Amino acid sequence: MKYGFIGLGNMASAIIQGMISSSDFNAEDIYGINRSPQKTEALVNQYGIQSSPSLEQLIKDVDVIIIAVKPQMFDDVLPTIKEHLNKNQIVISIAAGKSLDYLHEHLGSNNTIFRVMPNINATIGASTSCYSTIATDSDQKALIEQLFATVGTIVELPENLFSIFTTIGCASPAFTYLYIDSLARAAVREGMPKQMALEIAASSVLGSAKMVLQSESHPWALIDQVCSPGGTTIQGVTSLQVNHFESTIYEAVDAVTNKDALLQKETVK
Repeated sequence: MKYGFIGLGNMASAIIQGMISSSDFNAEDIYGINRSPQKTEALVNQYGIQSSPSLEQLIKDVDVIIIAVKPQMFDDVLPTIKEHLNKNQIVISIAAGKSLDYLHEHLGSNNTIFRVMPNINATIGASTSCYSTIATDSDQKALIEQLFATVGTIVELPENLFSIFTTIGCASPAFTYLYIDSLARAAVREGMPKQMALEIAASSVLGSAKMVLQSESHPWALIDQVCSPGGTTIQGVTSLQVNHFESTIYEAVDAVTNKDALLQKETVK
């Protein structure tokens, strides 16, 4: 199989890096094109991938097309893709706000299309990704899972859950970064050096995430385990609750989900 990336930004670069680092993909089977020739040349030199002289040629050369341009560029590239696409090719979109209905409308109702949503942690091989498709071919799904497993974990979700995933899977790393930085800054205020505080806060968040994933206990049960009666931790937990920590998270999730829904509506227009 040959893979063609249309757009070679940060996410495409991360996926290419993951593919090259695994034993399942070869650099000579990966093609790329970008509106900035310098970006293409840099990835060719770094990973040994193939540079395509034109979008038309890339589509002709590959079996799997990964559309990795920004959403606002889709109207420019989709007509060319549709013109040269054949029914045996697989198309993958990793853009936010572009539904399967939109993609099938612009590329053809009979084409095999996957919508995939990775997150920024793909750059270190730790993305939480999901995909949706109307395709039923198990081999094609296995191919998508194999491809994106090179940058983390991936699960299949129905299309109607994509907006929610966009929040808890893709926007939430920013929330977590903010939380880690806030913990570190609070420690700095108490007298700890910033870099030391960042390392401790990040390590603690990583360990806590592993506990949630690996433990059979509910997160609230884990909270209760840490909070001794009359102790220090319960003071911090109740302070967060009094200051609307949970409802603030709910509102942040609503804000991202509503914005994603708005993008979907704008796409339909």
